[in-house]
Amino acid sequence: MNHSMINSMVTMHALQQKLDILSNNMANINTTGFKRKEATFEDVLTNMKSQPQGFQQAGRLSPLGFNQGWGAKLSQIQMNFSQGSLQSTGLQTDLAIEGDGLFEVATMTLDAQGNPVVSQNPVFTRDGAFELVVNPQQPDVVYLATKEGNLVRGVDNNFITIPKGHKFAVSESGQVSSYSGSVPEAGSELRGQIKVVRAMRPQFLQQVGENRYVIPAGVLPETVVQPVNGANQSEAAIAVRQGFLEQSNVNLADEMTDLMMVQKAFQLSSRALTSSDTMMGLATSLRP
Repeated sequence: MNHSMINSMVTMHALQQKLDILSNNMANINTTGFKRKEATFEDVLTNMKSQPQGFQQAGRLSPLGFNQGWGAKLSQIQMNFSQGSLQSTGLQTDLAIEGDGLFEVATMTLDAQGNPVVSQNPVFTRDGAFELVVNPQQPDVVYLATKEGNLVRGVDNNFITIPKGHKFAVSESGQVSSYSGSVPEAGSELRGQIKVVRAMRPQFLQQVGENRYVIPAGVLPETVVQPVNGANQSEAAIAVRQGFLEQSNVNLADEMTDLMMVQKAFQLSSRALTSSDTMMGLATSLRP
């Protein structure tokens, strides 16, 4: 009976973690570029128990041993990088990626004196709802950045800058060209190319909030992501779409179905726990 209670307790703990994952997916159904998480389970421990000698009877076809499990645990949480639908916004600062690509952005940290410093650790995102921000030290240009103020990097690891008052266009390969809104006949000027990386092993990416991903310490970046450019971007089937935003790949119907299945499994484990407690109560109430 103690074994059945341990089995139920361990399984209920894993199912609670699965419920947390489902609730997080459903809460981000309207988050731009969000990728749903999926959980994988495995047995904690399985023992092979032997039957008593009296079980071996002539003609009996039942096996001589039986498996004794100790519940299931959550073995892995991985992201599903399937493509989300693209929604047209018409804004020149909104960008979406088709394929398994990621934008690379730079975050700001503070040094010992409290001055802002650009972090050298790469940060990636699928959220292309960018904005144009002004740097007080360079009033003549604006920077392409996320809503949190993270600057978008180019293939040369510099930031994408656009002259103030200019409009810009982004090609499928990520090349940024700017032109004067007042004098369009002056022609366009290449301002750089947005850095796009291909997620070869998205299960190694660690989510750090605000729809951002980083590579954990101890993992080689070249084994997780691979930079793409105009030469191999078409082969990788990755394209940048201006004026679009990628919606979340969370399907509410699938999440609700998984939610109902997990709730039923949790209810079954809780009933097994209650039955074990009832049997222990009966055993302790017996009188010799």
